[in-house]
Amino acid sequence: MANILTKGKLKMKFNLLTGMLITILFSACASYTNIPKLNSMSEFSYRTEVKYIQLANQINLAYSDEGTGTETIVFIHGLGSYMPAWDKNIPELSKKYRCIAIDLPGYGKSSKNPHSGLMSFYANVVAEFIERMDLKQVTLAGHSMGGQISMITALAYPQLVKNLILAAPAGFEAFHPGQKQWFKDVMSVNLVKLTPYDAIETNLASNFYNMPPTARFMITDRAAMRSASDFDNYCYAVSKSVGGMVDEPVIDKLDKINQPTLIIFGENDNLIPNRYLNPGRTVEIAKNGASKIKNSQLIMIPKAGHFVMFEAYETYNAEVLKFLK
Repeated sequence: MANILTKGKLKMKFNLLTGMLITILFSACASYTNIPKLNSMSEFSYRTEVKYIQLANQINLAYSDEGTGTETIVFIHGLGSYMPAWDKNIPELSKKYRCIAIDLPGYGKSSKNPHSGLMSFYANVVAEFIERMDLKQVTLAGHSMGGQISMITALAYPQLVKNLILAAPAGFEAFHPGQKQWFKDVMSVNLVKLTPYDAIETNLASNFYNMPPTARFMITDRAAMRSASDFDNYCYAVSKSVGGMVDEPVIDKLDKINQPTLIIFGENDNLIPNRYLNPGRTVEIAKNGASKIKNSQLIMIPKAGHFVMFEAYETYNAEVLKFLK
C-alpha cells in the first residue's frame, strides 16, 4: 500500500509539474480563434526592415540592421521568441551603436529546417553570421536562452566576441540528470502544439512582473502563428531547444569566460530559477552565476520579470550604455 501511495504521489507531482511547465514556457504556442491567421511566420509584421543571409546547411537567417556606430551589438532572442523582443532597446541603442538582431533558425522569419537544437549549433550559426557579415569583434546581447547561446559563442569563438550583455540568461541554473530527462520527456513537439488556446495571456504574463500594454503584440503573434504552415517546425525547434539547453549546461564553464560581462535580471523573474524543480530566489541564482564570471557586473532591477529588457527598458538601455561607454 505504501508503495502504491508513493507512486501515486510521484505521478501527481509529475502531472502538476507538467501543467506548471506548460503554463510558464509555452506562451509561444497558444492561440485565439478571433486572431487573423498567418500562412507563414514570414508574414509577421516587424518594426523595421528585415534582411536575409544564406548560411551553411540551407539556413536562411533573418536579421535587422540599424545604426551606424563603429561598434556592433548582435541581439539574440530567447526560447520561442523573435527579433521584436528587442523593440524597446534597439531604437535607443542604435543611436550610438550598430545594432543587429537575428531570428534564430526555427524562429520568427528565419528558415525552419529541422536541426539539433543544441546551444553549440546556435553558437556556430551566430559565429558564421558574424564572420559572413564581416563584423569583427562584437558585443553579444542575449536574453534567456539567447544568453546561454551568447556565453557558449564567447567560449567557443573568443576572437569574435568583445563583450557580453546577458538579460535573465539561461545557464546559471544547474539540473541533475533526472530533471534533465524530465524536461526532455515533457517538452515534446506534440505538447508544444497542443498548448490550450485560452492559456496564452496567462502564459505570456508570467514573463513579466506587470505586463505592459505595449507587449500585447506578442500575444497576437503567438496566437496567429498556429495556422502558419511552418508552425510545426517552429514547435519542433522549441522542443529541441529545451533539450539543447539542458544537454549543454554552461554553469561549470562560467569561470572560463574572459569577456567583460554585464548581467541584468529582474528581481521578480518567475522563470529563473525554476520554481518547481529548484525552489529559490532569482537573486541567489544571479549572484552565484555572476560570481563565477571573473570580469562581470550584476544589475538587479526591482519590479521587473523575466522579460527584463522589455519591461524595464529604460533602465536596461541606460545600464548597457554605461557598460559600453
